[in-house]
Amino acid sequence: MCESCGCSDNNDYFMTIPGREGHTHPHVHNDHDHDHHHDHTHHSVHDHDHDHHNTVTRRIEVEKDALYKNDLVAERNRGFFEAKKTLAINLVSSPGSGKTSLLEKTISELKNDINFAVIEGDQQTTRDADRINAAGVPVIQVNTGNGCHLDAEMVNAAAKSLDISENSVLMIENVGNLVCPALFDLGEKYRVVIVSTTEGEDKPVKYPYMFQTSALCIINKTDLLPYLDFDIEKFKDFAQQVNHHIEFIELSVKSGDGFDNWAQWIKSRLTQ
Repeated sequence: MCESCGCSDNNDYFMTIPGREGHTHPHVHNDHDHDHHHDHTHHSVHDHDHDHHNTVTRRIEVEKDALYKNDLVAERNRGFFEAKKTLAINLVSSPGSGKTSLLEKTISELKNDINFAVIEGDQQTTRDADRINAAGVPVIQVNTGNGCHLDAEMVNAAAKSLDISENSVLMIENVGNLVCPALFDLGEKYRVVIVSTTEGEDKPVKYPYMFQTSALCIINKTDLLPYLDFDIEKFKDFAQQVNHHIEFIELSVKSGDGFDNWAQWIKSRLTQ
């Protein structure tokens, strides 16, 4: 799975609760069999083509099976969140879009009105979880190792380790990547894609599946617009070409402009 970007289904991952680094828990995806057979037999061109076809077919079957298993766990997560009356939001973006900064500001501004819990996804380090822990809400870090996305099993294990209260908001900050996280349902209620004005207007047509599967697009760093050639209306047009239902919120975490619209969006979904 995700072989083209170095990610595989059998990667180990680690969960850490800030302040309890001595309680890091390794987890292994151990339900997949992997045979490593090296055949040095010479094949004819016809045989090579046939073997390539079988390899591609097998890879598609394995990927479909992996996604099927993920979706089963995602439905289990969804049922858990619904039973807890928890609004689960999956935050996705490229690296550097400002996800963590937006999350910090969201918690700082709304934690007196809303109970938050956070699952942080990164390949390495607990830097983002440490920042959220300093904001004063329950958080757990999931380090995916060579994995380029969170999956439903990781979220299931992390959610069980968090003290998620009823009528709360669970923010899942995914690994910075506009490709693989789009394929994996985590059991969230909403997927929110965050883009920066520094990224260019064509991201939705370059990475269409991420925008097709997102309910909301946050356009961050609007304070930089006077210094960039970024055309917000052109960006929105590209996004609506792949998903005409997607909503937009323009904001700047740094200046605070537009943040009230994001806060209202969360509050309105929490009462639905």
